[in-house]
Amino acid sequence: MANLADIRARLAAQESKKTNQGQRTQSDNAIYPHWNMEEGTTATIRFLPDEDSKNTFFWVERQIIKLPFNGVKGDPNMKQVVVQVPCVEMYGDNCPVLAEVRPWYKDDTLKEMANKYWKKRSYLFQGFVRQNPIGNDVTPANPIRRFVISPQIYTIIKSSLMDPDMENIPTDFLSGTDFNVKKTSKGGYADYSTSNWARRESPLTEAEQAAIEAHGLFNLTDFLPKKPSESELRIIKEMFEASVDGKPYDADRFGAYYRPYGLEAPAGASSAPHVTQTSTLTIGKKVLAESHSDTSEIQDEAPAKASEPVVVPKSTSSDKAQDILAMIRSRQQKA
Repeated sequence: MANLADIRARLAAQESKKTNQGQRTQSDNAIYPHWNMEEGTTATIRFLPDEDSKNTFFWVERQIIKLPFNGVKGDPNMKQVVVQVPCVEMYGDNCPVLAEVRPWYKDDTLKEMANKYWKKRSYLFQGFVRQNPIGNDVTPANPIRRFVISPQIYTIIKSSLMDPDMENIPTDFLSGTDFNVKKTSKGGYADYSTSNWARRESPLTEAEQAAIEAHGLFNLTDFLPKKPSESELRIIKEMFEASVDGKPYDADRFGAYYRPYGLEAPAGASSAPHVTQTSTLTIGKKVLAESHSDTSEIQDEAPAKASEPVVVPKSTSSDKAQDILAMIRSRQQKA
């Protein structure tokens, strides 16, 4: 049973964590939290091209695997934690977790378990928020925001790009198109299926063009998780096996590499930049994972062939826009 000193120490740690979270939110709000919109509201976004001229698209894909654990070894107060780790198929490599999970789909009794460990996709974009329904959201000094887009919204964006009626790429500075993120609900969960592109094209304002000139565009791949080294891949595989076996998270064994949000690194471990921390929020039977800097809807997906590297030339001309749209449509038709 915990004594008074233990209770005070735990409360102090929780208060410290809240303070640190508040400081992070105030210091870096480049991520636009569209998930905080009220139901029935709309955010109007103008996407911008990637700074990376080798990127064929104006987004990059992020692939994450969630590893649930039955508590933390040595801590009876932690009932369930989830650790997020990068899926290396995102970098074109073979993922040791998915190599194990793929055959499970051939057995009907293992499909539910396979879905639990299958990679979850989200997509990183950048651009301006032209209409913001979130009253307490503060636009940062650099008004170019980053967006973590769920597969549901991404499907709408992608299907519209395949529409021959879209004549110009939406990121064109002069003839681009705004995107409306509309939040409703379905079955008790947020739903964005009514989101759509604006009916008319519009140029960037002078202020928006000045912001691009002053701050430059983001290289979106800079915001993907660090590619794991061979030793980190071994740790990911060991964590996966421990998770499947129903074991608690072992901070002494894994804490220097990947750990749940709020859990301190083991004594003597360096706070290496590759450490991934996640928090979990359980609503009914659904567990949502949140990273330090953003929250995104993550949907389970059936296994599929690893997607080709997503790579959009940085250009604002209509001729280039036509070329990019043609490449996107050609790529999607072959997929």
